[in-house]
Amino acid sequence: MKNLFFYFLFVTQLLNGQQYSVQEDKIYNAIDVFVSKPDAESLHQLEITEKGLNPISKKEILAYVILKCNKAYYQNQFGFANQAIVSYEKAWQLFQTHKLSNYDIVDSCLQPLGNLYTSIGDYVNAENIIKSYYFNATIEKNSQQKYAAVLNLSTVFQTSGRLKEAIDLLQKTMQTEVLTSTQKGTILNNLGNAYFLSTKGLTMEREAYSKAEKLFLASVNLLKADPSQSKELSNVYRNLAVIYSESNRFDLANTFMEKAIKEFFLIPNGTPREQAKLYYENAKLCFQQNDIVNAEVSLKAIFSILVSNYSSTKNLLPYKNTLYAETTLLDALDLQAEIYMSISQPQKALVAYQLSFHIESLLQSLMVYENSKIITQLRNRNRTEKCLDIYYSLYQKEKNIKYIESAFLLAEATKSSLLKEHLNHSKTISKQEKRIYSQLQHWNTIILKEQQKLDLANVALINKAIQKQNELMLILKTIPFKNETNSTQVLTIPKLFSKLEKDNVIMVEYFFGVERIYVFTLEQHKIKVDFIKVDGTTTQKTVQFIDLFSDANSIVNNPSQFNQYANSTYKLLKLPSKKTLKKLIIVPDGLLTFLPFEALITEKNNTTNFAKMHYLLYDFKVGYSNSALFYLELKPFQHIKESVLGVFPIFENSPLELAYSKKELESIKRNFDGLYLEKNKATFKNFKYNAPNFSILHLSTHANSGDVYSPASILFYDKEIVYSELYDLNIKPDLIVLSACETGIGKLYKAEGAMSIARGFQFAGAQNLLFSLWKVNDYTTSLFIDDFYKNCKKSHSYFEANHQAKLDYLLDETIPNSKKSPYYWSAMVYYGTLESKPTAPILLYFVVFSITCLGLYLMYKKTFKASKLVKK
Repeated sequence: MKNLFFYFLFVTQLLNGQQYSVQEDKIYNAIDVFVSKPDAESLHQLEITEKGLNPISKKEILAYVILKCNKAYYQNQFGFANQAIVSYEKAWQLFQTHKLSNYDIVDSCLQPLGNLYTSIGDYVNAENIIKSYYFNATIEKNSQQKYAAVLNLSTVFQTSGRLKEAIDLLQKTMQTEVLTSTQKGTILNNLGNAYFLSTKGLTMEREAYSKAEKLFLASVNLLKADPSQSKELSNVYRNLAVIYSESNRFDLANTFMEKAIKEFFLIPNGTPREQAKLYYENAKLCFQQNDIVNAEVSLKAIFSILVSNYSSTKNLLPYKNTLYAETTLLDALDLQAEIYMSISQPQKALVAYQLSFHIESLLQSLMVYENSKIITQLRNRNRTEKCLDIYYSLYQKEKNIKYIESAFLLAEATKSSLLKEHLNHSKTISKQEKRIYSQLQHWNTIILKEQQKLDLANVALINKAIQKQNELMLILKTIPFKNETNSTQVLTIPKLFSKLEKDNVIMVEYFFGVERIYVFTLEQHKIKVDFIKVDGTTTQKTVQFIDLFSDANSIVNNPSQFNQYANSTYKLLKLPSKKTLKKLIIVPDGLLTFLPFEALITEKNNTTNFAKMHYLLYDFKVGYSNSALFYLELKPFQHIKESVLGVFPIFENSPLELAYSKKELESIKRNFDGLYLEKNKATFKNFKYNAPNFSILHLSTHANSGDVYSPASILFYDKEIVYSELYDLNIKPDLIVLSACETGIGKLYKAEGAMSIARGFQFAGAQNLLFSLWKVNDYTTSLFIDDFYKNCKKSHSYFEANHQAKLDYLLDETIPNSKKSPYYWSAMVYYGTLESKPTAPILLYFVVFSITCLGLYLMYKKTFKASKLVKK
């Protein structure tokens, strides 16, 4: 067995006459005993021995690293993937920290660790590890490690949805590397899988399937010649079974699935997880053919393999307390839920899905990087939509409002979940953790900015940044986990109803799914739900309306078309009609995040006068929130005195010049005291240093929404800052105004929203924000901002000030009709509190009163303690 090399090193060193300490001898002896009979009992004994070890010298630590790699290898073999990850991580950390050598850490630790990260969905960690040894293998011309890195990296790309990158990498390897027939066969299998995954939903489906099929069959021909390739051959047969089942060629699918299972049992060291994964594909194939009995037989086999003390005689589903972070278990439970639905057992399906949600939360807890968590959230969203369908169906049948409430709470749980997690974690995070997260972010920014340079990127610098991230991630994982349950506020519908009543508000929350958009409306202590079917028409109407705001002329040149699109979108979105309650909070989702609801037309007319069109703005004061929980949790204002920190780079005498930014600056100065950083003083360093001291942060500059490869960014006088660099700002402003283009736009994730500049400030702790949804006009924005601050000065709430500023703009007779197009006035949207800020005297009174009460309490406590001492 290849793995025996781990302890043969000990024998080799003895033959070379090297001396051993007692500790080193004890470690190698423990490895020898364990590897000679690797089973659950010997693993337990190894763990007991391990507790008594105290390696100090480099040789002793190297021996301990080898022990950890041995242990991890067999933990994975026994199906304990999470424990194996911990063991590999410890081995890797020790190897790096003590700068050890004379041991192949790539083959023995990094390759299996990267694969384990991929298996649990921690794609960023997996990619970082694989890229680090790919880079080193390229420099050292280690063809075997480079080949392994290509395969593993292509798997990461495929499972995380980056299919083009996977195809490009594999094709390049086929063209540039000298490969054996077996290696070619394995790469063809991976390439076929990438093509198969990339064809879903494409119009040329048959042709694409045919290409994938040919690659798989070519792979079989190459691998069959090598008897040692049973594992890879089993994978190819399984892929063929999947592709044939997708095209309803079930005879072929069944044939290749039988071959896959037969070939798998020829593998001398197949893991329980690999066996369970094969059974899952078989269960799915049976289900596709409506063979429920055999599908459930395979699912029971999966639970028996992966879950301790599982017994199908007591309960088909495993118990919650026996589950752990394992994606194959997750897939099996989701499939069981689908089976329950197919036999009309929706309540049991909900139970199975709840177990899947539990495993998903366990997987999330293992991840450090934001991108890995976002990908798992996308999987969560698909499951959530299926549960919403069940709840809606049950409500239609039984008319029990509890089903609607459960559906709403489930949809709400998917809203900006990473932002919620981050803000909650920030309450308890230690200084060490904060420092590590800040350094991780620093190196991540370096990687992002280098990657944007494409062929001119400094590959060595990227690799260095990846290595630094790896080191920091390992340190972070050694910090004891804090249970933050007590600091997490749970959304309850009665609490939400009470706040909505207090604020006199209607709330509309959307869930934008694959097949349906669910619309929850909450008002006057009632909740109702409706849905919009997602089809070509729905998406087209939404996109058509949003696209009208892509340039200034689209609406001005065709007001009737705007009237039509805006009215049909209004009807589509099932918004409430004009009522006595004049305030409306929108919780958007998916594409609706980019939609200016205030500009929707509630009633069509033939006017070309933009001020006289029937906007939703005239019916409701509209505000937005990332989630109902954020609306419920909004904190009081942080600052007694209202003052502005203004950032105005202006960029004079350059193509970036913002001429009307000066007018905006003078307007704010007339209304509020503050510090105004102009021109070369408007640096990121100055902003970061001064931001904690001001109640309003106003940035008048350029911003960019980014694209598929580039993140959203904002421009200071001295540098461009990407949205994630804002996460670590030490700020608690009462308001942030982002008077720049596209500050609310970024790469969109249905589970989390737009990765925008506004989101960066929310991560930093900002609650109330005014920001833009498209490329705003310099001149008209300055007019709107002037009205907004005048209204703030009149003691309007920020929410009211935003609404009134838009009305003022439309009613301003000095502004020509062409400039009253919604393109000019509806770009700025407000997220945050509806409350007015108390005047300074009231706040001062409150502070004095609080200090007085605290002083009296402390005096009472001291007197009471003294009286007890006298009695004694």
